[in-house]
Amino acid sequence: MAWRCSGSTNSELISKMAQNGILTSERILNAMSKVDRANYVHDKRAAYEDSPQRIGYGATISAPHMHAYAVEHLLSHLKDGAKVLDVGSGSGYLVAVLHHLVASNKQGGKVVGIEHINELVDWSIQNLKKDGLEEALATKQIEVFAGDGRQGYASGGPYDAIHVGAAAPTIPDALVEQLASPGRMFIPVGTQTQHIYHVDKDENGKVAKKEIMGVSYVPLTDLEKQRNAPF
Repeated sequence: MAWRCSGSTNSELISKMAQNGILTSERILNAMSKVDRANYVHDKRAAYEDSPQRIGYGATISAPHMHAYAVEHLLSHLKDGAKVLDVGSGSGYLVAVLHHLVASNKQGGKVVGIEHINELVDWSIQNLKKDGLEEALATKQIEVFAGDGRQGYASGGPYDAIHVGAAAPTIPDALVEQLASPGRMFIPVGTQTQHIYHVDKDENGKVAKKEIMGVSYVPLTDLEKQRNAPF
């Protein structure tokens, strides 16, 4: 069904995802409508295709329907004023969407992106500015750092929600530790076979893990391997 969602404009892409039942939340629809995917891809001609796009260094920007699913699964923890970590933030696209969900009233709310590749960090910041989020960067409602996402970004936590945009062989303990109580992580796990997991931490700090669906993501990997990636 997802392939039917490709459009010629951002609004058409969003509209088709809503028509096909992928976007069911008005909050997510509004947030994604504010973020022009063309500002976050290299090939502008393919900006509104419902497919992943390569962004270099072995990284991709996920297909729009996967971003929609991810945000839908985290939505109950994406209230105004929430603190969110995006691991493998890449082009900055989902950072922007998450910002519009947790800082819609411009009071509080923070999104931290963590990305291995310095060049992608710099590019993502340029993309965010181009998409009208220069003020959010200046006020530190959005911050993007270079680092090993498997270790998270502890000094910015704890996080109400954590999104992981690449597949880990196992769930990193550091990310679980950085979840708030309550909090939820959305993470693809596995090597040959991958599944999305919810990692939920309740008010008492008890952690529960639940397998959600099968997926195919690029791996969460070492910096050197990423720099030597074939695309």
